[in-house]
Amino acid sequence: MDQVDKILDQWRGERPDLSVEPMGLIGRVKRLHSYLMAEMDATFAKHGLNHANFDVLATLRRSGKPYRLSPGELLERTMVTSGTMTNRIDQLVKAGYVERIRNPDDGRSVLIALTDVGFELIDSAVTDHVATQRRITNGLSESEFKRLNRLLARYLAILDEANETQE
Repeated sequence: MDQVDKILDQWRGERPDLSVEPMGLIGRVKRLHSYLMAEMDATFAKHGLNHANFDVLATLRRSGKPYRLSPGELLERTMVTSGTMTNRIDQLVKAGYVERIRNPDDGRSVLIALTDVGFELIDSAVTDHVATQRRITNGLSESEFKRLNRLLARYLAILDEANETQE
């Protein structure tokens, strides 16, 4: 019996008329999220990064050579607001990890490009990030990992579809 089960038992005692099982699933996902983010944030901090800055640098790195994207492409691939993205880019430019360069295909726009220092930083950080993710999922057997991953993917697809129909 975990902490979530104790909470569910309390609600069952106080409100036996309610089916609180969904509360258990959501409560566990929230607790997992908190734990996972704390572990990953600690890894990012070792590299002088936070989750937001890591996200931008990783997006540029995984985009492939020449490791540059337009601000719009960064927005689309990280799903944040334009004001938030501008702030992130400004911080990364100031730190020397990215630079704004004139778009060779459209001189009126700019591209955000990884600098050599930014490339080295994100390569090191992502190596540690993957090791952290491996460590914090290591308690599951291979079959449990695959089954949980499939179930979460299915559940997320259901929620994504429901969200799309509401928009």
